[in-house]
Amino acid sequence: MGGKVGLKGSDGEEILAKAIELGAKPECPDKAIVAISQIKQFDDDILEIYTYPNEMGENEVRACGLEPIVINHMHSSNTKPEDTIRAAKEMYEIGVELILFAGGDGTARNILDAVGDRITVLGIPGGCKIHSAVYAINPKTAGKLVLKFLQGKVKDLRLSEVMDIDEDAFREGVVNARLYGYMKVPYDTKMVQNLKSGRATGEEAALDLVSRYIALNMEKDVLYIMGTGSTVRGVMDKLKLRNTLLGVDLVCNNQVIANDVNENTILSYLDKYSKAKIVITVIGGQGYLFGRGNQQISHRVIRKVGLDNILIIATKNKMYSLFGQSLLVDTGDEVLNSELSGYARVIVGYDESVMFKVIS
Repeated sequence: MGGKVGLKGSDGEEILAKAIELGAKPECPDKAIVAISQIKQFDDDILEIYTYPNEMGENEVRACGLEPIVINHMHSSNTKPEDTIRAAKEMYEIGVELILFAGGDGTARNILDAVGDRITVLGIPGGCKIHSAVYAINPKTAGKLVLKFLQGKVKDLRLSEVMDIDEDAFREGVVNARLYGYMKVPYDTKMVQNLKSGRATGEEAALDLVSRYIALNMEKDVLYIMGTGSTVRGVMDKLKLRNTLLGVDLVCNNQVIANDVNENTILSYLDKYSKAKIVITVIGGQGYLFGRGNQQISHRVIRKVGLDNILIIATKNKMYSLFGQSLLVDTGDEVLNSELSGYARVIVGYDESVMFKVIS
């Protein structure tokens, strides 16, 4: 819930309360419905879906026209990590074949604590920070992968990393990722996301060229929405402007308009400028453009800016590290995801670019 309001996560009761105060809405229910709707194609005469009550699965399954078997009829709507852990344990004890869960790295850790690698699991990406490799590339693909698993079309299982970061340090611009363990996921190389990777050594010169090119070619009176990550920070460094490494900043005429903004703030500034551009980079190792760590740049923001006004920047090494896989978008808007798909120009040097395939 913390992504669009600029909190970089929502782990912990205080941060969750702050997110709600800022107007954050739960992201996971709608994304779970997108995933579960794909499973409806399976023969429901032999399919049993176990859920916890209300918003812990029951509501979403019923919204898809399916009838769940509800276990542990808890009445509190104020769910906590302990409830997730207990639910996963009970499902494992019942003997389910796969546990499907929605969330981010914190939720993956909860499932790991409950069942380890003793059962097959799959994550529906719904969190702000998703470094772990136990998630499908987007909610719709999660449902499709579960369907293929149920149909016996995907038999390969892979032990995949569960990672998480210190959210407090993350909000201060420090990424401190830690490996917590491994879980077993149904594996299809085009359907499951990779582990997020950091910057390779020796990239400073390449980053310098990309950053310089963007900084020197920024247009007058255009609002630039500067995305997250060290590649975009390189542009800000060239402009000698204060940057939020893991947040979104607004720049116009080589001046900072606002630092560490949320979705609503971006939308309000877009009303004041006749033209705007988005500057984003590619998440190393995973290939995401939108939907991981930059939820402030929401589908509403993208629509308002326009698809022709998106600048994608990355070093050649970062693009090579994808090993030929496509770039990914997961904005939460299926229509927009489709429109962003195709081929996109990625600036990889000084006046040098490559075309890369984008899928959703």
